[in-house]
Amino acid sequence: MPALKVRRGKTFRLSKRYLAVMLAAIFSAAMCLPTYATAVSTAAAQRYTGVLPSGATWVADVPANYNGTILLFSHGYGPLTAQNQPRYAGDALQREGYAVLGSSYSGNSWWALANAVDDQFGALAALEQIIGESNQTYAIGESMGGLVSSLENERNTGQLDGVLTTCGLVAGAVNLLNYQLDGEYALNQLLEPQTDVKLVNFTDPADAAASAATLTAIAQRNSDTPQGRARIVLAAALLNAPKQLFGNPKPAPEDYPAQQAQQIKLLTSGLFNFIGPGRQQIEVAGGGNSSFTIGVHYLSRLRDSGYLEMVSNAYQAAGLNLRNDLATLERNADIKPNPRAIATLKATSQVSGRLTVPQLNIHTIDDHLVPVQQETWYSEQVSKVGSGRLLRQAYTETPGHCNFTSGELVVALRALINRVNSGRWGNTTDAAALNAEATATGVGPTAFVTYRPARLGGARLYPNLLTIQRD
Repeated sequence: MPALKVRRGKTFRLSKRYLAVMLAAIFSAAMCLPTYATAVSTAAAQRYTGVLPSGATWVADVPANYNGTILLFSHGYGPLTAQNQPRYAGDALQREGYAVLGSSYSGNSWWALANAVDDQFGALAALEQIIGESNQTYAIGESMGGLVSSLENERNTGQLDGVLTTCGLVAGAVNLLNYQLDGEYALNQLLEPQTDVKLVNFTDPADAAASAATLTAIAQRNSDTPQGRARIVLAAALLNAPKQLFGNPKPAPEDYPAQQAQQIKLLTSGLFNFIGPGRQQIEVAGGGNSSFTIGVHYLSRLRDSGYLEMVSNAYQAAGLNLRNDLATLERNADIKPNPRAIATLKATSQVSGRLTVPQLNIHTIDDHLVPVQQETWYSEQVSKVGSGRLLRQAYTETPGHCNFTSGELVVALRALINRVNSGRWGNTTDAAALNAEATATGVGPTAFVTYRPARLGGARLYPNLLTIQRD
């Protein structure tokens, strides 16, 4: 009989995590698919590794000063290799006494959302079979792993006490591919419509890489004229690209030429080399193309994104008519989605917003791979379903994707743990409070700022799947 666990602010209850461990062990035995684990000792920590029934591997480091809290880390998009903490964490988390754990995920695609949550919870159960049940467990997710951790929150049945996402792709796969397609389509259609560029339904990684190279070349060939530069800026806006990424100082809010130069550099220096192959892997996971251009009203799309004034400035300088170009995009838009792919990705890779435990999201404000505007979309979903009291978001004034310091990670985690233990957020996630905590405790530099992202442009699902299915 498991003991009753008491946590501050919670009622007495049998440990669901304990029962989950036992059920996982029984299930593995019944299926003759045992979970294998090994241990390696070092001076600083005990390392455990294992293989789950799904084929996913996992790795955990338990420090000598283990404080009873496990951090369940979900890694970002990339090879399915077990990772147990963000690259920028260094030894900061283990110095604090946390055990760090993560799985590789399993599946036939690097977009492993179909199995990631189960694999992560399976890794947690496997580790707790060895070291015993934790006092508390927190999920930490980075980039695509932020989406995994957010889904863990929704599917949590007692395994987790809280969730921290860092640069999380919290708007999900369907929205991601739609706004990326908008930018790629605009670049091709407005700059070189005579160049046949494959944008969806890739056959393999090489097919996607060839498309990415062509799009980059189109941007480069047209970046020397005012007209070409204006249309590249429009494509960047549809991609929700940041207005500052390279060098210092940061362009002023109304220094449109400097902002435009930043976006042009981004689109001519290899962004599509990430977007194209990523789309191919998501299409593998979804069973086809889930994104579309048909039926999109591109003037409204641009107006809602927060980029209209900057794009208008570029078009005016180039002597172009922005409305005419947007009308051209609408007139020639003919890319349709596979309804089954939308359904699959909605089931595996899209959040409902129904949180079970407190969640703190942190994001760099100039993120070129996972735009910070995804946080606005996510908070809207969470609020719609009545979970807003459980969510807080904080931002760092840093360009780049997941470009955090270990100090920012540590103080954000402390704020989340304080919320779980006290039952209230207070002002602990305010930028000033987070920076003050870092200064007072000497965990390293932080750059939290008060910030409110714009809305995410291009977030949409197809309104009439049956019509497309008949076509």
